[in-house]
Amino acid sequence: MMIRIFGIKITSFQMIIAGFLGVILAGTLLLMLPVSVREGCASFEEALFTATSAVCVTGLVIRDTATYWSVFGQAVILVLIQIGGLGVVSVAAFIATISGRKITLLQRSMLQDNISAHQIGGLVKMNEFIFKVAFIAEALGALFMLPTFCRDYGPSGIWTAVFHSVSAFCNAGFDLMGDKTGQFSSLTAYSAATGVVIPISLLIIVGGIGFLTWEDIAVNRFSFHRYRMQSKVVLTTTGILIVLPLLFLFSFEYSGFDLKERFFLSLFQAVTPRTAGFNTASFAGLSDVGRGLLISLMLIGGSPGSTAGGMKTTTLAVLAANSLSVFRRKRSVQLFGRRVEDTTVRHAATLFMMYLSLPVVCAAGMSVVEDIPFGTCLFETASAIGTVGLSLGITPVLGLFSHLILILLMFFGRVGGLTLIYAAVSVIRPDVSKRPIEKINVG
Repeated sequence: MMIRIFGIKITSFQMIIAGFLGVILAGTLLLMLPVSVREGCASFEEALFTATSAVCVTGLVIRDTATYWSVFGQAVILVLIQIGGLGVVSVAAFIATISGRKITLLQRSMLQDNISAHQIGGLVKMNEFIFKVAFIAEALGALFMLPTFCRDYGPSGIWTAVFHSVSAFCNAGFDLMGDKTGQFSSLTAYSAATGVVIPISLLIIVGGIGFLTWEDIAVNRFSFHRYRMQSKVVLTTTGILIVLPLLFLFSFEYSGFDLKERFFLSLFQAVTPRTAGFNTASFAGLSDVGRGLLISLMLIGGSPGSTAGGMKTTTLAVLAANSLSVFRRKRSVQLFGRRVEDTTVRHAATLFMMYLSLPVVCAAGMSVVEDIPFGTCLFETASAIGTVGLSLGITPVLGLFSHLILILLMFFGRVGGLTLIYAAVSVIRPDVSKRPIEKINVG
């Protein structure tokens, strides 16, 4: 949908991008205030990087959140995470709804694009459902973590539990462990703590499967056959992407730990790479295959209409189904007894190429400029474009050029590649004629 502002045509995709940029700018200005840091003032680069990482729910940081930012600064970051996780448009529509204002057709169109809804009808109720799920999940997550954090940190454990619950549900990966267990330590001190590992893992999964899937679950309960095809694909692919990495990590990467801690380490590191950004173990000891697995999971990400980023589980499923249809010499791509549109397959292939090429090219540039091994840089760029936040520890020491690359990748990963393309190419020129066909060999 398109409107005119001061004679300029603006599409809903451009409005969404403008909304994200506006929130990032506001967050940057707030984080530059003296009250936002413990000592002195944050530079523009530090504030911009942190605000972008928070709004894009990434979790990459150049300053430790707990030791550098004050409680006010941490609160600003948490608000930015919540807005970025639920979506700028969704938050604006929710505020309009509770204040009694009507949602315009343009706002509904933007909301549809923002949450990846299949139809424009019922979007306001769907948006209300999204906020109910979010607040209930975050409240329960905080309650489950309260005993552990309050036991270890007293009354301040309440803020710690709330912060980590919101950060986990929004798949952000920001933590407040820096002044407790060491800077940039994430949750390594709680690698075998049931009261932390299980709630955060569940919050990451709940936030990452998408609200359309949760609507299906709420309406149809355990009647899996009644779910939409997308919900079936999301749940099946998510399960596979948790179980297989868990088995690999348990078998090959954490053999030196006892069974309980080994299982928890494997489970958490299988869940968190798909855009969450927490970690309970150092990645320095991982094998090259293990790091490659994490990079793959980071690029895949979560599901459409969720708090997660990445190219999405449905993209992977569509591409896999397309390959299967080629192997079987079928004319159409099918999933769960339904045919997938050719346009969807083309979109999936486009997203795959973008998420494969961009981090590689950017990692090569960073490697040349920073004189850091390509594999290490690729881990950081994949983390940024997948809005994950996992790091091998080089982000804080990178230069301005590399920080700008990571900022752009984080923004690209959160807004979405197709959204950016549609915003840039606002005029659709219909094909009025077809070109002659000529064969080209592939493979």
